[in-house]
Amino acid sequence: QVQLVESGGGLVQAGGSLRLSCAASGDTTCISTMGWYRQAPGKQRELVATFTIGGTTTYASSVKGRFTISRDNAKNTVYLQMVSLKPEDTGIYYCNARDFNALLYWGQGTQVTVSS
Repeated sequence: QVQLVESGGGLVQAGGSLRLSCAASGDTTCISTMGWYRQAPGKQRELVATFTIGGTTTYASSVKGRFTISRDNAKNTVYLQMVSLKPEDTGIYYCNARDFNALLYWGQGTQVTVSS
């Protein structure tokens, strides 16, 4: 079992920055990929960025060039640095971990609100 705890959300004006953190605990040695998803009101949850244990990153096209995902394996923590935030980035951001058996784990979510 893996537990994920996010932090760092909040309210920011358009053009501002936020940094999200997600700390994993439990059986962290089984984690292969960590990432971030988000869900805007009335919309489906969508992928934002992922970081594999091998160091490969992927980004949604809507955030590429503005968001950066990083991972500290020693601390079992993944970060999402967000700059040039837009109102359409508003939503609940969820940390996600996938283990080597393809089981998925989710954090409780952290709210990000970008005002125009």
